[in-house]
Amino acid sequence: MTTDTTTKTPAAAAVPPPGTAPGKKRVTHGHRRLLTRRDRFTLAVMAGVPTVLHVILVWVTAIASIFLAFTTWDGIGFDSIKWVGLDNFRQLFTDNPQFWPAVRHNIVWFAALILVPTPFGLFLAVQLDKRIRFTRVYQTAFFLPVVISMACIGFVWQLVYNPDTGLINSVLGANEPGHYIDWIGDPDLNLWAVLIAASWRHTGYMMILYLAGLKSVDPSLREASALDGANEWQTFRHVIFPTLRPTNTVVLVVTIIEALRAFDLVFVFNKGAQGTELLSILVTNNIIGESSRIGYGSAIAVVLLVISLAVIIPYLIATFRKERRA
Repeated sequence: MTTDTTTKTPAAAAVPPPGTAPGKKRVTHGHRRLLTRRDRFTLAVMAGVPTVLHVILVWVTAIASIFLAFTTWDGIGFDSIKWVGLDNFRQLFTDNPQFWPAVRHNIVWFAALILVPTPFGLFLAVQLDKRIRFTRVYQTAFFLPVVISMACIGFVWQLVYNPDTGLINSVLGANEPGHYIDWIGDPDLNLWAVLIAASWRHTGYMMILYLAGLKSVDPSLREASALDGANEWQTFRHVIFPTLRPTNTVVLVVTIIEALRAFDLVFVFNKGAQGTELLSILVTNNIIGESSRIGYGSAIAVVLLVISLAVIIPYLIATFRKERRA
């Protein structure tokens, strides 16, 4: 009977890497740090400063306006803030002779923007989508007023509407004494004059939105429509325009917001007086005007905020539902 004399040798001891003391385990890192301390500081500043400014200038002021809408305050010291409940809103809806005209003017502003520059912007987008020559030049020319601030546009159109040396009165021969047409001071004309200036700017905005929507249309739809014998108008009406439904929703929301926040153009024209009253003008006149009724002006701002949210919230809900389905 033989016995197995084979002996098992112990496993070779792990040799520590150079520079590692015996008896200590080597600590390994899963990944290297890609950002240095300076990079993290730069990112914190670039992301933190705009966030802080946004919170202070937007959210804090909005919440403060909602609170002040139920108070009366002259802006001098926080001790003078007094709670009045719904008195500001009651006075606004019943006693203010400028409130309902301002609401009507905002509605007229929206109707004018949706009926005149929006279809014209769609027409320009359709024409520029045909890849005509110098299309980039035309797009730049029509979109240029959108880049210019509304205050500058107001100053430019003030020169156009000037009774003495303005372009329109000079062309019409109405720049002589006794034949003046006061486009800015006449309550029957100034709102429409301002709307022409606003439409001039809004057309380029609508053109870019619709042009982006037309670029996303599947070219095969046009080809199939042409094979079926449809002409250009029939193709646009029955094939192209239905596919622009998301763009039409964006256009509608943008136009409503533009009509509600209209301010600087009217303020440059005639400070929102004599037939050009708007809700935004009433907010400014009551908060930073001579009377400084901050609580009352905040109540008007809350009304404007509620109207805006009534439009924005359904749009956001519809957008989120569409993304979930997709």
